[in-house]
Amino acid sequence: MAASDYAFVRVDRRGACVWVTLDRPPLNLIVPEMIGGIKAAFDDLREDPKVRAVVLTGNGRATTAGMQLQFLRELPAADAKAFIASLYEAIHAVHEAPFPTVCMINGACLGGGFELAMACDVRTAASDAVMGLPEVKVGVPSVIQAALLPLLIGPGRAAEYLLTGESITSHQALEWGLVNRVAPTGELHKVTTEIVDRILACAPSAIRLQKELMIRWRNTNLRSAVEYGINAFAQAYATDEPRVAMQAFLDKRPRGA
Repeated sequence: MAASDYAFVRVDRRGACVWVTLDRPPLNLIVPEMIGGIKAAFDDLREDPKVRAVVLTGNGRATTAGMQLQFLRELPAADAKAFIASLYEAIHAVHEAPFPTVCMINGACLGGGFELAMACDVRTAASDAVMGLPEVKVGVPSVIQAALLPLLIGPGRAAEYLLTGESITSHQALEWGLVNRVAPTGELHKVTTEIVDRILACAPSAIRLQKELMIRWRNTNLRSAVEYGINAFAQAYATDEPRVAMQAFLDKRPRGA
C-alpha cells in the first residue's frame, strides 16, 4: 500500500494505526480525484485485518477547506446527482469502516471535509480550528453526513449553522460534544496519538466487534440493536480473547504482557 496509489491522499502505516492524509496543500480543496482517492484508500484498508485504527487529517494549514468551487461552478446539472453520489460513497466508506476512525482537525474543516470529520468516530481539533457547512452561501444545501449534525449538537444549533452557513469554533465544538479534545496546534498530534494508543491497548477482536455494533446501532431500531449486542457478546466468547484480557486486568498488567 503506497501513498502514490491514491490521488491526493497519502496513506502511512504507523504500526497497527494507519494515518490517511488529504494531500493537496495548502487547503486540500476537494476535487473528484481526491474523492476517488479517499474511497479507494478506505476500501483497501477495510480488507486488511491488521488495521486496528485510522487517523484522518490534512496536510498543510487546513484539514480541508471543502470543495474546489471552480469545479462546482462548472458542474453540469446533468452530472450533479452522480457527483454528489460519488462523494456520498467516499464518506460512507469512512462512516462504515470496520475499525475505529479518528479525525484530527488541523485548521479549517469545511463543507465536504466537515462531513468526512463527522463520519469519523472520534474528533480532535486544534484550538484555532474552525468547522462548518457553508454550502448555502454558495447556492447549494448541505447534504450527506450533514444529516448527523442535529444528532451531534442538537436540532436548534444544527438548524442555525445549516441555515446560516456560519462556522463553529473548536471550543464551541468541544462544549457541544462535537469534538472530543481540543489542543494547541503543536500538541494536537500528541493528544490524538494518546487517544489512538488507548484504543490500541484494548482487545483487538473486541474493538472490531464494538465498532460493528456501533454501525448497526446507527442503522437500526433499539430492539434490533440490543439483539445485535447479545449476539456480539456471545461471538466474543468464541475466541480466547475475553479470558486473556480479563486475566491481564485482574493481574493489573497490560494486555499481552
